[in-house]
Amino acid sequence: MSNVVNITDKIEQNRVEEQPEEQVQETEQVLEPIEHPKAAIEAILFSMGDSVSIRQLAAVIGRDTEETLEILKSMQEKYDKNRDGGITLTFLEDHVQLCSKSEMFEHIVKVAKAPKNYSLTDVTLETLSIIAYKQPVTRLEIEKIRGVSCDHAVNKLLELNLIQELGRLDAPGKPILFGTTEQFLRSFGVKSLDELPDVSPERLEEFKEEAAKEVKVDLDI
Repeated sequence: MSNVVNITDKIEQNRVEEQPEEQVQETEQVLEPIEHPKAAIEAILFSMGDSVSIRQLAAVIGRDTEETLEILKSMQEKYDKNRDGGITLTFLEDHVQLCSKSEMFEHIVKVAKAPKNYSLTDVTLETLSIIAYKQPVTRLEIEKIRGVSCDHAVNKLLELNLIQELGRLDAPGKPILFGTTEQFLRSFGVKSLDELPDVSPERLEEFKEEAAKEVKVDLDI
């Protein structure tokens, strides 16, 4: 257990993503490679139980981010090829997490409490789609696209941790900016926002038409 604690302590000491860019580069230039990087990464991800940035892992194992990414990909490939294993690596933007394979769910829920299934209404899904594609975006911008108030939908998405506040726009009133979360990526099975399918302008027009039907008024946005 002490080894795990030492490793996690080292993570806290090497929060590379919180350092200025110049310090990040300096850290990568004075790396001290450790003997068993894969074992260290596995122990870190297992003990943290959440996603860890690739830069943090690189700082701990003494490799640059590119080499660390290759190590992670080889680990993922090994996990996925092992049909007798129940875990894999999941990439979430510039982070990685140790997860159970999706096909193991039916076995896991026999021991652990099954997570509650949340169904999203069409309105909530449309609001989430707009945030995902237009982020960072304000409530007003969402409402201009949908044509109706989005307060309930935004609050629901915040409650489900599918979106988050990203700060405030430098404009009168300092409106809050919203964007998606890692939980959004997990829930929709994508590694990054780059994997989201393209949405045509026609689809955005459909959002307006559907919103118009909800309030039974003609929109002129």
